[in-house]
Amino acid sequence: MGAEIIDGKAVAANLRRDVAARVAELKASYGIQPGLAVVLVGNDPASEVYVGSKGRSTVEAGMRSFEYRLPDTTTQAELLAVIARLNADDSVDGILVQLPLPKQIDSTVVLQAVDPAKDVDGFHPINVGRVATGAGGIVPCTPYGSLLLIKSLNRPLVGLDALIVGRSNIVGKPMVQLLLGEQCTVTVAHSKTRNLPWHCRQADILVAAVGRPEMIRGDWIKPGAIVIDVGINRLPPEAGGKSRLVGDVAFEEARAVAGAITPVPGGVGPMTIACLLHNTLQAARERRAR
Repeated sequence: MGAEIIDGKAVAANLRRDVAARVAELKASYGIQPGLAVVLVGNDPASEVYVGSKGRSTVEAGMRSFEYRLPDTTTQAELLAVIARLNADDSVDGILVQLPLPKQIDSTVVLQAVDPAKDVDGFHPINVGRVATGAGGIVPCTPYGSLLLIKSLNRPLVGLDALIVGRSNIVGKPMVQLLLGEQCTVTVAHSKTRNLPWHCRQADILVAAVGRPEMIRGDWIKPGAIVIDVGINRLPPEAGGKSRLVGDVAFEEARAVAGAITPVPGGVGPMTIACLLHNTLQAARERRAR
């Protein structure tokens, strides 16, 4: 029969509509219009497209969009000065620094300079600590979106065995905390894990975020498992063809075994910007409440 395909576009569209409705309510009731500032250093083509999409989505949600495009010769001190101004600007509720940054800039220093209350990426150590300890905090967009996709299935999660393949600060580690919060039993694996196929076969929930195209094969999947594929990998074109996007999971193989699975594209990807809008609204409400 094959796995249920988890439609990330549909779930993201629902979240966007909910955010837009709440923004309209906030503006009508209190005169508050959340604002998101995106800072881009350099002219990386993929980042240019992504920043443009974020700006359009922000405006569509009824928020104010601020874009700061800086040359690739920008120094770290100059970028930190921009962030300091945005931290002090009361019209800005969320600050996002688009990665990667040029080699002369230390991204760790920059991300830690963002006011934690405006850190809508959820990368500041204070937010990381709050999420890890269950004390609130802003959750990174991609793992939060992945959790929403899992929960969209309306299946009990308590006690399920979850495996996260990938240990990055952006996806893997926060995904662990989110699934622990759902009372799953969570294991972390990575590309160097011994007997990785065996670990995968034990998982009721498998989140693939390792960054290797189609690394996880269909016969690694436990029958009926929920598979969330975070990977986005572009394969070179075959003879006379076009390049194509694939995830970290061999989709056609896995869908024959899994109970539910996200496609690539159209799965986790659309959730990232939707969750960014959600985080910006959350930041605006919490800042004003304080």
